[in-house]
Amino acid sequence: MKRPTRRQWYRLVLGFLVALFAMQLVPYGRDHVNPPIVREPSWDSDATRSLAKQACFDCHSNETQWPAYARLAPASWLVQHDVEEGRAMLNFSEWQRPQEKSKDAAEELLEGEMPPIPYRMMHGHARLSDVDRDRLARGLARTFGGPQQETTAGER
Repeated sequence: MKRPTRRQWYRLVLGFLVALFAMQLVPYGRDHVNPPIVREPSWDSDATRSLAKQACFDCHSNETQWPAYARLAPASWLVQHDVEEGRAMLNFSEWQRPQEKSKDAAEELLEGEMPPIPYRMMHGHARLSDVDRDRLARGLARTFGGPQQETTAGER
């Protein structure tokens, strides 16, 4: 197999840059306006709300903190999609509408499904300790009326 020539490398890099520039013209993923907060749930405690804000609010509320990389495609597309999907499933800022996933929140948290691994990798504040994860799961179960979860670490 022949090694690429310098000219081929230049063309490849130029093509990549043109494609990256063209992606910025797609009008999706840069609308970072948070809708108003209509109504929050009746939290069981301030600690539960604080932990939920730390780990969940970026995708599951109208209080999203948009990171700088969310302004450039294709990352902006992924972030916008995740926020839209998260708000559709469970939105702590629009509690006046049915929140079908609220009763599953504690279980998904304890099973490690939420917050998703890529989000935790990019956002250190979302990496909860075992104790905080258990506290949040119990608080979510009390707040949303889901089944009470047994602790896995820490407070027993």
